[in-house]
Order: sequence, then C-alpha cells, then structure tokens
Amino acid sequence: MTIRLLRTLVAVADNKTFSAAADVVHVTHAAVSQQMQTLEADLGLTLFDRSFRTPELTPIAHQVVAKARQLIHEYDNLVPSLLDDGGLSGVVRLGALRTTLTGLTPQAMAILKTRFPEIGLRIRPGLTSTLLADIERGNLDAAIVTKPHLMPSGVQFRALAEEKMQLIASLQETEDNPITLLNERPYIRFDRTAVVGTLIDNWILSRRIRVNETMELDSPEAITSMVHSNLGVSIVPSLTIQPLDSVPVKRLGLGDDAPTRTLGLVHAKNQVKTKAVEAIFEALQHVITTARRGPSISPL
Repeated sequence: MTIRLLRTLVAVADNKTFSAAADVVHVTHAAVSQQMQTLEADLGLTLFDRSFRTPELTPIAHQVVAKARQLIHEYDNLVPSLLDDGGLSGVVRLGALRTTLTGLTPQAMAILKTRFPEIGLRIRPGLTSTLLADIERGNLDAAIVTKPHLMPSGVQFRALAEEKMQLIASLQETEDNPITLLNERPYIRFDRTAVVGTLIDNWILSRRIRVNETMELDSPEAITSMVHSNLGVSIVPSLTIQPLDSVPVKRLGLGDDAPTRTLGLVHAKNQVKTKAVEAIFEALQHVITTARRGPSISPL
C-alpha cells in the first residue's frame, strides 16, 4: 500500500467515478481501476461494489477513505512539522475564487514568492462551496472564498475585503437606471450555486424585480465579455483589485442596499503550515491595502 494508492482512493470517493478521479490524479481510467484492484489486494478488503454500472464504495471503504484522509494529511505535513518552518519551504495548496485569479491572487502570490522564494504554489480555482469542502478534506491548505452563511466546523475564516455588487452593461447602453435595465434588458445570471449568485438572487427577489434570464455563467470574465458584446446586463462584485486587462463595460451602483460579499481566507484551525498561511494572508492584505492608497504595489 502506498500514499499514491490512497490519494487515488480519496479522489474516487470525492469525484464518484473512476473517470473523474483519473482527471484529478492525472492518470488514465484504466490506471485508476488497476490501482484500486492493487489496493484491495494489499488490504485484503473489497472496497467497491462492482455490481453497479458505476462501481460504488462499500461500507468498509468509507471507513478506509476517512482514515486515508488523515494519513494523507499527516504525510503532506510531515516535513513542515519536523522542520518547524510552518510550510515556508514546502508546497502550499491554495484555492481561489475565479473572480480573484486575474487580480488579487497573482499580485499577492508575486509578493509571497519575493519574500519566500522556496515556497512552492499549487493554485486551484473553484466556487466557495467546493473550496471549503477541499479545506475540510485536507486537499487544500488555504483558500480565498466568499464568506458563506454557515462556516464548517474546524474551518477558520479571516476577512479581507467587503465588495458590493454592481450592475454592468455594455458601453453602448444609454440607460443609467439599474432597475430599469434589469427589468427591460436580457439578464445574464451569476451561477446561482455560488455564494455570490445566491446573494444577488436574494436581492433581486427582495426588490421584486422580474428579470429575463438568457444565460447563467460561473466565470466573471465570461459574464463581462458577454455584457461587453451587448448580449445583456448582469450583476457582479465590484472587485477590490481589478484585473489588469479588464474588459470595458458600464458599471452602475445598486444603491445603499446593494448586496455585499465578504472576501476572505479560510484554512483548517489545526493547520500545520501556519507560517505559510499567515504569509499568504499578509500578502493578500498588503495588495488590498496598497490598492486603496494608490495604484502601485511594493513588496512587503
């Protein structure tokens, strides 16, 4: 039994199918099947009920997966815990919202790498719910997320910025009233499964606005591009850190009662890579603070 086999088992448990797990661990479907057969032989246990079209985990397999998560976490944190460097010389797995990937995240990571060049970075984009699940499972060390209504136990949230929602429209649009635009123009919805999407939907319902939805997207860049092409209007966060190559669109405030998201960094409360996570938080804070003062960003 190897740590590689355990990682594959956890990937199957998280992604439900061998094919999806294969994409996560970067091997073929056949390789995943072979690895699972090897693990079953090593353990002397039946981990999958293969009477189904898609093999399902057996009851004992769920127990093995839970223990495997612990072992993988301990394995990944073995060197940092022994060296007591808090992860400053190892690989840090960071999750990030797509809305931060072209502004806040790269600028902060540039500062981090300047301060600690030995840190390795693996950045995984995703929605808040997915990233929080990965934090709980030990698949990520930290993640930049929107604060959810309920925070999972064992996970700590540290606020970074408050971002109000705003309406965006094509530069060709002559109307400046956001309520009129929402009522009369095609509406491009922010993915309703995202925390931000829920915030926006709740505000629209509270204002009793009837939108004419034409599409639903989970990529802020895609939404902005669609709006830029005059395919509709949308509501998106007013980003604290704007992308350097942001697409030009008309931006309109939604008033004092505009929905607001709290952007922050989450990590497990029992995190071993404490110094690395703290360094990431400080870099993010520095980018945000500097942006509020002026356009230039200097290393910490």
